[in-house]
Amino acid sequence: MAAKSDGAAVSVEDDNTPKSLSEPGNPAARPRCTAAGGKPYTLLDCCWVLCALLVFFSDGATDLWLAADYYLRGDYWWFGLTLVFVVVPSAVVQVLSFRWFVYDYSDLSGGDGAASGSGTGAGAAVRVAPPQRCCTVCMWVFQTVLHVLQLGQVWRYIHALYLGAQSRWHSNGPRRHFHWRLMFESADITMLRLLEAFLKSAPQLVLQLSIMIHGNTVLPLQGLSASASLVSLAWMIASYQKVLRDSRDDKLPMSYKAVIAQMLWHFFTIGARTVAFALFASVFQLYFGIFIVSHWCVMTFWIIQGETDFCMSKWEEIIYNMVVGIIYIFCWFNVKEGPSRFRMTVYYSVTLAENVALTAAWYTYRGPHTSDSYALVVVCLVACSFALGTFFMLVYYCWLHPDGPVLGSQWGGCVDEGVVGAGGVAGVIDACLTPSQGSQTDMVITSPPRTLPRTKDTGEPVPGERDRDKERDRDSCLPVFQVRPSPSSSPALLHRTSSSSRAQEGPVIRIDLPRKRYPAWDAHFIDRRLRKTILLLETSSAVSPRIQYRSSMMGSKEVLEYETTV
Repeated sequence: MAAKSDGAAVSVEDDNTPKSLSEPGNPAARPRCTAAGGKPYTLLDCCWVLCALLVFFSDGATDLWLAADYYLRGDYWWFGLTLVFVVVPSAVVQVLSFRWFVYDYSDLSGGDGAASGSGTGAGAAVRVAPPQRCCTVCMWVFQTVLHVLQLGQVWRYIHALYLGAQSRWHSNGPRRHFHWRLMFESADITMLRLLEAFLKSAPQLVLQLSIMIHGNTVLPLQGLSASASLVSLAWMIASYQKVLRDSRDDKLPMSYKAVIAQMLWHFFTIGARTVAFALFASVFQLYFGIFIVSHWCVMTFWIIQGETDFCMSKWEEIIYNMVVGIIYIFCWFNVKEGPSRFRMTVYYSVTLAENVALTAAWYTYRGPHTSDSYALVVVCLVACSFALGTFFMLVYYCWLHPDGPVLGSQWGGCVDEGVVGAGGVAGVIDACLTPSQGSQTDMVITSPPRTLPRTKDTGEPVPGERDRDKERDRDSCLPVFQVRPSPSSSPALLHRTSSSSRAQEGPVIRIDLPRKRYPAWDAHFIDRRLRKTILLLETSSAVSPRIQYRSSMMGSKEVLEYETTV
């Protein structure tokens, strides 16, 4: 099957796999880095989704309750601003969510759901029957009503719970399919909720803090609304990072301890930042607007200069950078691969200087109704909150980071290391590699992906690697799963497994794109046509499909063969 997806050519091969590498009887399978089933869906995962629902409802409900209270008190100006920061961001997110639903469901309802595979011998065709017309109409009506009522995210959370339960209860084959769908749904939820958090919760938090400081009084509902907004912001940043890491096979998953530490880190740093904003805005409304716009412009330019690679087109990338610039107004958000300590230090140094300047300006020019003792307490609150956030950031990076402590010189990760034969992968073994060792491997994603490093394509072979690659692969076809053999692998084992390696391969989705670098999402997560291809093959194949991105390690001959297959 050949399909086009935003300019990326995709081909699918089916090698008629007799059985999965992850079947119970296969000694190559390992419980930690499974090749097909993914990390089992646990009760803790379910509780996390339920807590996310609770955060979502508490944030929206407290804002609406506070807006109604302002209306009853006759504060129509505050009522209007509070309601605008609830309705407009929610509507934007609902439109985006419904657009994704239309794209995902329109092809299925229209019957355009065919995929074909070509293998050694004969081609196989897969066709998914479209749903019945009555079911299609009911689904369209149901989703339309949900999104009009601003409940699109709620449905996605409930759907994620359902997919998680199904992935746990079903056997190996259906479990893979539900696991893929769960990962895709989780990615959609976190992207939508992160966008909503910084379009709704962040401005709402600054607004309510400014009202409290301007009026020199704190209403209980104001405190509840501000607290819910702050928790929502911290929650969504940590949740986004967890789901992103879970979706990447070249990164180790994030534990819930690390998620909580990251949530506390952002909770206190964003809290200090928003209090400083509110203090300054209560005295200098016009200058505060100028400051926010200037900060956003500088941060957006900084992000664009970093040459991020998140989206499928240039204009989408620019829009994404502009949205991240809004996030950078409030907190740190990693958008570029590689060591981030220097960039993070620069960002937090600038943030600290801005917080000090904004708080000092308020302290100097505050109104006469604010006593010195009250002002001193507020200044100490900003300083202590930022210090606590920095402390939890150090806790996360020194003890709870998935890749190991930043101060540690040796750390390892579980990777799927294959034994290379003449035709491809021969088996899967667990191995702990150092970062330098892991970066030298060149592999293909298996379902669900766990720990496969990747390369950035430049369109040209890497100097010094071309001859070695051609010599290594001159007797084989284009490798679909290739790693360096373990030092402990014997030549006899390599020879014994090479003859049966092709029989153990399943469908391979070859994508004519270089793989995006972390912390970007893989193309098959943000490109919805690739999602459909994966799900169709999961439904039709007894073996989980593997995904192969174009590699910069290929020589000219291998690149020609690759492009010919595409």
